[in-house]
Amino acid sequence: MAWKYHGQQKPDSQRTRDIQEALIRQNYLRGGASGVWDQNTRLAMARFQADHGWQTKMVPDARALIALGLGPSHDGLINPETAMTSAPIVSGDGASDRDLSSGGAPFRQ
Repeated sequence: MAWKYHGQQKPDSQRTRDIQEALIRQNYLRGGASGVWDQNTRLAMARFQADHGWQTKMVPDARALIALGLGPSHDGLINPETAMTSAPIVSGDGASDRDLSSGGAPFRQ
C-alpha cells in the first residue's frame, strides 16, 4: 500500500535557506545555508522545537517560524508594529481582550 502524504512535506529552497540561516544564528545548525531540506536541517529544527517544548515535526510549525524571526510578512503595512495579523480572541459574551488604547472599552465584532 502506497502512503499518500497530505500537506507540505518540505519548504521550498528559498524558505529552507531562510530557516537554515535562522537556525545557524540560533546555534542549532552549523555550516552554510544550502537551501536543501536535508537531514541536518531536519534534526536542527527538531532540536529547536523540542527545546521550546513544542512537538517536533517534519516541517516547522508557525510557532517555530515566528520564534526564529520568520513570522508573517508586514511588508506594505503603514504601522507594522501595531498591525493585527489575526482575528481577535473573543470570549463567550462576544468581548475580546480589552483595547487599552481606547480606555479599556471592550472591542465588539
